Amino acid sequence: MRPRRRAVWRYGAPPLTRNNVVPVQFAISIPQFHADGEFDPAAFRTYLTRVEQLGFDSAWTQEQTLGFSPQLGPMETMTYAAACTERLRLGCVVFVSTLHSPVHLAKSISSLDQISRGRIEVGFGTGGKQRPFAAFGVDQERYVARFWEGVELMTRLWRDDRVDFSGEFWQLTDAGMEPKPFQKPSPPVWFGGSGRIALRRAVTSGLFSGFFGAGQVQTAKFADQVEIVRQALAESGRPTDDFRIAKRIYIALDDDAQRARNRINAALAALYMKQSPDIEAAAIAGTPGECARQLRDVVAAGAELILFTPLFDPAEHLERLAAEVIPEFAASGHGSG
Repeated sequence: MRPRRRAVWRYGAPPLTRNNVVPVQFAISIPQFHADGEFDPAAFRTYLTRVEQLGFDSAWTQEQTLGFSPQLGPMETMTYAAACTERLRLGCVVFVSTLHSPVHLAKSISSLDQISRGRIEVGFGTGGKQRPFAAFGVDQERYVARFWEGVELMTRLWRDDRVDFSGEFWQLTDAGMEPKPFQKPSPPVWFGGSGRIALRRAVTSGLFSGFFGAGQVQTAKFADQVEIVRQALAESGRPTDDFRIAKRIYIALDDDAQRARNRINAALAALYMKQSPDIEAAAIAGTPGECARQLRDVVAAGAELILFTPLFDPAEHLERLAAEVIPEFAASGHGSG
């Protein structure tokens, strides 16, 4: 392994710019994959402390309630991470909010936002029709309607002193929820859907503050999704800077590019419980220089926030991303690091 350059990008430095207009920020995933008895509190704290020291914008979890990969819950993981950090923003992308009670979820998010002093961001998604809805007492035929109603109810509970709500799934009369989130009127809320109709509704509903592209979506398709968002913003008259765009990137770094590709393909197959050429093609793998070049395509497609998600050796990836990928990306002329 060749000597690594010292990272020149630190907390408080100007973010990179896309076309010298929109800041490009970098986030990283929080390690959640720990088998029974394997979680190391000291290593977890060290990792989060280092993320903060290196200047990443935020650190993110994801949700998988049922599955065979040993994955800690996002709310609990974010809570522990909040106690380990001081400045770092923390999020989940996405909560499959269709499977939650919106009242309970709104309360948990509001409480964590207070505990962290306003450092929480949340993403919501329907989860798609393949979810085991019966295990959660949810009608599979009405999951989309349940999703939108649930997000609206959470928004009302965060913003209104008293809530009267007469929906298909939930009814409240003169209800209050205190304390409200520390961030006013609420934490940033990201949309995790993908279809044209859903993306347009996310923009026009006023319930969301951004779109978060999924990790299994290839860059070309992400670019199409961004175009839908931008068209909806233009048609609605909503300012473009009022709705952010982000992308999760599954990434593997190795001086041996083929080994990086083999390892991430194996990790993705375990995560999604299947081998998929489409999902594999969405991931970025290779040497730091090769990864930086592929990231430029993601930014050109519209990403303003890139969420790096390594699926193995998270601490090593954290250091190499900060020292070898981000500076090389900056040196390409996309902005100043």
